[in-house]
Parts: sequence; C-alpha cells; structure tokens
Amino acid sequence: MKITKQTFVTSFALFSLFFGAGNLIFPAFLGYNAGDGWFMVAVGFVISAVVIPILAIYGHAKLQGTMMDFGKKVSPVFAFIYSLVVYVISVSFPSPRTASVTYEMVIQPYVEVPSWGLSSLYFILVLVFVLNRSKIMDIIGKFLTPGILIILGSIICIGLFGEYEPLRASTYASNLTSGILEGYQTFDAIGGVLVGGVLVISLSLKGVSKEESRGVIAKAGLFAGLGFVIMYVGMIALGASNSGTLEISNRTELLNLLSYNTLGSMGRTALGVLVALACFTTAVGIVTGTADFFKGLFNDSRKAYVITAVISCVLGVGMGQLDVHSIIVVALPALMLIYPITIALIFLNAIPEKYASHIVFKAVVAVTILFSLPDFLSSIGIKEMTQPIQEFLPFGTVTLGWLLPAIFTFVIVNLIGFKKNE
Repeated sequence: MKITKQTFVTSFALFSLFFGAGNLIFPAFLGYNAGDGWFMVAVGFVISAVVIPILAIYGHAKLQGTMMDFGKKVSPVFAFIYSLVVYVISVSFPSPRTASVTYEMVIQPYVEVPSWGLSSLYFILVLVFVLNRSKIMDIIGKFLTPGILIILGSIICIGLFGEYEPLRASTYASNLTSGILEGYQTFDAIGGVLVGGVLVISLSLKGVSKEESRGVIAKAGLFAGLGFVIMYVGMIALGASNSGTLEISNRTELLNLLSYNTLGSMGRTALGVLVALACFTTAVGIVTGTADFFKGLFNDSRKAYVITAVISCVLGVGMGQLDVHSIIVVALPALMLIYPITIALIFLNAIPEKYASHIVFKAVVAVTILFSLPDFLSSIGIKEMTQPIQEFLPFGTVTLGWLLPAIFTFVIVNLIGFKKNE
C-alpha cells in the first residue's frame, strides 16, 4: 500500500516537474499549423516529447544513480563534461525561460511590475522549495499537479466539443518531422536525464530502498507518460480544430484565445495560474538537479548544495531579464550540440545491457557527436561549409543527419561483438 501511494505521488510529481512553459505553448500552435495533418504531427511530437524523456526516466530507474552514471560507459571524463554542460545549459536557459514566460503571459498584461522584481520574487520562492527538497515531491505531487490537470483538462474537454469550420491544409512539408523537431524545443530529453536523478535522490531521502525505487520510478514514468500523451494529443487536436476558424500569428495568442473561448471570462485567470504553476515546478526541478550534482562532486556537502542553488537562482534572475524569444534564439546552438548526444545516451541506458557494452557506448556517442557537428556549426552561422554536408546526409536538412549513422554504428558494433563471442 505504501509503495502504491508513493508511486501515485511520484507520478504526479514527475508530470509537474516535466511540464514547463514549452509543454504548454507548443502543442496547440503545432496542431493549428498542421490542420488536417494534425495526427502525424502528434505522433512526431509524442516521440520526441514523451517517449524519449520517459526512456530517460526508465534508464534512471535501472541505474539508481546520477547523471554522471548516464555517460560513465563512455569514460569518466566524458561523463563529467557532459553532466557539467547539461547542468550549465539547464540553469542558463530553460530555468530562466520559465520566469520570462510567467512575466510575459501572467504579469505584464495586467500589472506594471519590472521584470527584475518578478524574477527576484520568483527565484526566491524556487530557492525555498529547493532548500526543502525532501518535501518537493509531496508538495508538487499532492497540490500543484492536480491544479494543472484540472485547468488544462477543462480547456481540452470543453474545446473539443465546440463547433468549428473545416480544418485547413497543413502548412508543414513533413508533419511527422515537424512534430519531432517541435518536441525538441520542450527540452524534455535533457529534462528526463536531469529530473530522473532528482527522483532517485528524493526517494532515497524518504527511506525507499533501491529495489523499491526502481519499481516506483518505472511505474511513475509510465503513468506520467500516459498523462502527457493524452494532454499533448488533446491540445494538438484542439489547435487543429481551430485552424479553419481563428486567424492568429503566435503561440501565446492562440493559447489565450483557446482559454477564453472555452472557459469564458475566467479563461485568462485560469491560464495564468496554469502557466505560473507549470513554469515554477520546472524551475524547482532544474535547480534541485543542478544542486544535487555539485553536492555529489564535493562529498555530499550540504554547503555545496546551498551555494549551487543560490548561484542558479541568481543566474535565473539575470537571464530572466531577456524575453522568451531571445532566450530561445540564444539557446539554439546549445540545443543542437547536446540534444543528439542526450538522445543517444538515453537509448543506450534504457536497452538491455547485452546490447550496450562499453565499446557500443563509445562508438555510438562518438559518431553522434561527429555527425551532429554540421547542425551545431550551422546554428552559429557557419552555413556555407555545412550546408552541402547537411544536404548529403539523410534527414540532414531537418537537423537529424546524425540519426542514421548512429543507428548504423549501433547495429554494426553489436554484430561484430556477437560474432567475436561466437
């Protein structure tokens, strides 16, 4: 009974820690642009924004360790550098973005408050939650997540029963690929690697054994993933339903209209509460994970945990002064560099160990880094040299040129290994 209750609370906490501003603003606009092609867009989005992140959670359930363990089969040096880069990216971009989105959608339209004032108060509250990390899952799981689900569920259920004009034709050249790439923007693959470690440590602090923790986290990941599939498909379908009815130009405008059309005059207030809750819980998860990492580097020092949490929150206040668009633009090169590596590591840690030896890890990660370099260089403006390479590689023009070489390497190295064993 205790484990069943813990699994239920952990599922809610996991959902809320994942569910940030990007998870809210991307799906509806994606469906709106896809129109009659919304289903394939939804499939692509679910692959990159649900399946891959939940595989990361499953990997953590197996490892029962930190992010360092995700890359240790490549080498300890690689694992350290990879973890450091991920945590720096997380506290520099996704975490401050939560404050910027909260300010632009919840505060700025109604109250004249400087952004630094909102960011300061916001990250003070984040710090309070992070310093009381043993209570994080209970508070988030029992109170914040139900609020998110009730508000969002109301918008989806009411909205899908409305009367609309026929769906317009999709504006995307490839609905499936567009859905996958839009799912990248949620940062949830990175979030899965980061949040999974938070769950492992939080359950340990609550006295849950490693064996029990494996089951709790694996089941919680499954339940949270199912919740995300329902929510994403519902929002994409709702956006598509309005594609022939509404004329809008950006994500936040569509979200505001959907909330107003479904919940009436209280729609804006409900949306504001949803955005604030979603952003806040994501920031708490990111800062907690980062503080855990540096605490581990300094022999489980509580002082290192507190100092890292404070620095992360101060950085959040500073970066939070940029608007949402600017943060997304600045973060793009980092995304092109670290995301393919993260996906490769998630896959290798989630599959049975007999297919993921040390040599397989080394080969697949090396090839992934090599073939993702054109996308990274292109994102920082070096396009003349990289464009011919991207056009030559399968899926290279949609920033997935690394995918087939990584899969090919995985298969070949395993076949060679099996041959030797025979």
